[in-house]
Amino acid sequence: MKTHNQTFHQENFSHQDLSELEFKDCTFIRCDFTRANLRDVTFKRCKFIEQGDIEGCHFTAANLRDASFQQCLLAMANFSFANCYGIEMRECDLKGANFSRANFANQVSHRVYFCSAFITGCNLSYANLAQACLEKCELFENRWIETHLLGASLKEADLSGGVFSSDVWGQFSVQGANLCHAEIDGLDPRKVDLSGVKIADWQQSQLLESLGLIVFPDAR
Repeated sequence: MKTHNQTFHQENFSHQDLSELEFKDCTFIRCDFTRANLRDVTFKRCKFIEQGDIEGCHFTAANLRDASFQQCLLAMANFSFANCYGIEMRECDLKGANFSRANFANQVSHRVYFCSAFITGCNLSYANLAQACLEKCELFENRWIETHLLGASLKEADLSGGVFSSDVWGQFSVQGANLCHAEIDGLDPRKVDLSGVKIADWQQSQLLESLGLIVFPDAR
């Protein structure tokens, strides 16, 4: 079922089964998706907050497994405790979104797990991703300005082309990640474990400058 150009105001979708539905160019104002089944749902160019509001829609403990959000306005949305394994978020405004205790991993056993998320081209400024496990996920070309990442693990994730504020470095694990063409001002190799991290040639001088070294181009 497809729904286009509809506006939902203070609608209660909590505990409802909306799996595999498709919403295009819809507006959701102060709607509640708490514990809703949104597995494989698709939202395209949808808005989940009204201009001037300080709180977005609630997806608390919702099943968002393999859900897709494309070019959506999700500022200040609450995804706490949601099942976000396999979630796709492309070119979305996630400014101030709360992912507290959201789950991006499929736990096979006590020690074995696999993470899956495709969050690309998004604005994650001021979002709360503390303690999030997003290892080996596609997270390229995002804005990470003052994002709360304390205790998060982004090991081996694709963070290429990202824009990071200097205050986020050291909050999260980044070993093995792809940081090619990312903004890495403030990243200090003495304070952050960069084992296996990938960078582009031109980024070397930025890292060395944090150690007090000045790199000159080769004489021609």
